Amino acid sequence: MTNHDEAADVRPLALAWVNRHLETGERIVGTEALHGGITAEMRRLTIGTRGGGTRDLVLRTFVDPLYGEHAEDWLNRETGALTLLAGSGVPAPGLVAVDPTAAQCEYPSLLMTHLAGRAVLDDGGVEARVPVLARQLVAIHALRPAVRPREYVALTTAETVVTPKGADAAVWAAAIDVIREPAPPYAGRFLHRDFHPGNVLFDMPPAPPGGARITGVVDWAGACWGPADLDVAHCSTNLALLHGPAWGQRFAEAYEEAGGVLAAAASERLYWRVRDGLAFSEELRLVARSWREAGRAELTTRAVEERLDAYVTALMDALG
Repeated sequence: MTNHDEAADVRPLALAWVNRHLETGERIVGTEALHGGITAEMRRLTIGTRGGGTRDLVLRTFVDPLYGEHAEDWLNRETGALTLLAGSGVPAPGLVAVDPTAAQCEYPSLLMTHLAGRAVLDDGGVEARVPVLARQLVAIHALRPAVRPREYVALTTAETVVTPKGADAAVWAAAIDVIREPAPPYAGRFLHRDFHPGNVLFDMPPAPPGGARITGVVDWAGACWGPADLDVAHCSTNLALLHGPAWGQRFAEAYEEAGGVLAAAASERLYWRVRDGLAFSEELRLVARSWREAGRAELTTRAVEERLDAYVTALMDALG
């Protein structure tokens, strides 16, 4: 096996497990660590085929004890989502095998097909990518699964929010009060639950007229049932932190322009967007680190804190 990265070594039990799911005559000829994720290790496996060519698979492994207790649930949900998405028109990986309880591998693992393209986190071209992201999310929300996935789970509470240093305490106190209220009623939709630029792969041509084209949507471990506003809020927060607060507001507009339907009342929209924004306050260090590893060196924890504060303030000014 030729390793492109020493950290990309496949553990012995996982290696044997992967080999059992290859076609006759195939073998792993290379591995490469994929960076940018937070909860799991990701590796691209290059498979040598009988005909002398190659194909790629992706191995997701939950090794961190912090996330290990959730791994079985996440992998079962991702398995269900990938099964649902097969043939749906949404460009998602194909399921190859899953070991949610580490019965055969060292750690809970999932093996899936590799999709072409790359995540694009740069500021350049964001104005062209936002409508494309919005149209893709509308298509995901249009799916009607025969078996409804489990209901969404809120990711933060009023008591766990971390107000950034230097933030306007009154604004944040008012935002926290928003999520003390019961969740608004909603029409349920199939949610990705972690839809953002880091989980969307693009084929980026060197210049127009082709424009940005999505080749894949990955990381379906959070797939669930809930309000479209929640998925929109999550992508909006990510865009606000990556590119500036205005892009968070712009994504919600683009979603509606693409035919998506959000809560009618401003107070309901505020609830979902503030809830997601405040959830980020608890994990900004991890988020910022993953973006720096992906090439956005200027996104220090402090820089991301400042953008989150500006975004929450903008939400309260616009919808509060």
